[in-house]
Amino acid sequence: MNVVIDTNVLVSGIFFGGRPRQVLEAAWDGHATAYASPEILREYDDVVEEMLSRGQGRLRRDALGTFLRCVRVVEPAEDLHACRDPEDDKFLSCASEARASYIVSGDKDLLTLGEFRGTEIVTTIQFLERLGA
Repeated sequence: MNVVIDTNVLVSGIFFGGRPRQVLEAAWDGHATAYASPEILREYDDVVEEMLSRGQGRLRRDALGTFLRCVRVVEPAEDLHACRDPEDDKFLSCASEARASYIVSGDKDLLTLGEFRGTEIVTTIQFLERLGA
């Protein structure tokens, strides 16, 4: 199952654990295949650096490194504009290119869509339920 993981889930998983961490573990354990675009990877890096500079949370470098090593990078051929927050369109573009089954997010602007071009947009709980975790 192909999945795109929103930055808020990545950050929660590597700094705080819980269900977001279980989503990341699904990717590095091979139960899901995580995809990201170069733009998403830049956002991951920027937000992690910001969190570190503020001293927020507790970084699990092993979690970040393990997750990033298993991410498959795609270059979206299409620049989509479908989300009410244009900053979130990159996740839709990546999911479309990767033919992702899911986008896992805590972002209401994405979750409001529910589905986009055959990709379900779900919370961490919904994703883990579908995964059978």
